Amino acid sequence: MRKATRISATVLGLTAGVAGIEHGIFEFLQGNVKPEGLMISSIGPPCVPELSWNQCEPAMTVIPSFLITGILAVICGLIVTVWSAFFVHRKRGGLILILLCVPMLLFGGGIFPPIIGVIAGALGTRIHKPLKPRESRLTGGLVRFLAVLWPWALGLYAAWVLGQWVVGHFFNDWLLANGYLIIIMVLGPLLLTGPAAYAHDLRRATGADQQR
Repeated sequence: MRKATRISATVLGLTAGVAGIEHGIFEFLQGNVKPEGLMISSIGPPCVPELSWNQCEPAMTVIPSFLITGILAVICGLIVTVWSAFFVHRKRGGLILILLCVPMLLFGGGIFPPIIGVIAGALGTRIHKPLKPRESRLTGGLVRFLAVLWPWALGLYAAWVLGQWVVGHFFNDWLLANGYLIIIMVLGPLLLTGPAAYAHDLRRATGADQQR
């Protein structure tokens, strides 16, 4: 089993599920109101997307009610959270996680949380794949470099996912004016986590082979 890959898939899946729940709670609080279209803002008035660092949590829904959308988003988020915590490492666990993210996307669970959940599911499909160091296309130096990044890339991602709310609360205008930082701080560590986990597992496997 690829331990670093499993931990990465679990953490990413958990953050995706919790974010889906959070979207659902905000939507539920808007009451039994019909959305104006497919794309919605999870956070209702007085939040104004153009004036908020988080753009009032954009999402989409095929349900003509914020109340029902919120309930379904919370349910989908809970399922994704539980599955990520306890079942993503099982056979086809990663594939099922990817499929679970589809209703979360359609029922108000946000735009980015389902994407993160899909990435987690993709990592989950690799947990039990055998590692073959000799067949790896990565050079020794690149493997060592990427391996050092784990779990720091994952930790930075998790820290920012939580910390951005604190930064946004106190420095909304600054974060709004520098919105690219949100993308960099989320996508950067997120995209590095998978390769770093793979490199870490690869180094462990190589070390184990050398000790035999």
